[in-house]
Amino acid sequence: MEILLWLVPAALATAGAAVWVSWLAREGRGEVDRDVAVQRLAKALEKDHRRVPPLRPARVADRSTGIAVRPTRSGRGGSSGAGSGAGPETRRAS
Repeated sequence: MEILLWLVPAALATAGAAVWVSWLAREGRGEVDRDVAVQRLAKALEKDHRRVPPLRPARVADRSTGIAVRPTRSGRGGSSGAGSGAGPETRRAS
């Protein structure tokens, strides 16, 4: 039974925290009058909420083929076989 004494400080801390949280969350603390809340809501809804357009277009994801591919390096020396001299969209299997 003596071995359970180490649980006493933890139980007291837990009980103290529960009492403290219940005291903080008691009713009537920080309530706003209903009329004031309605006025604030109306003011917020009247604001002009323009959506800012994205600075760059959304990236279109490539269709997954299940094969790992890397973009072909253009302008780096000799030919790499099929697809050399193609644009940056050309991909090769690794």
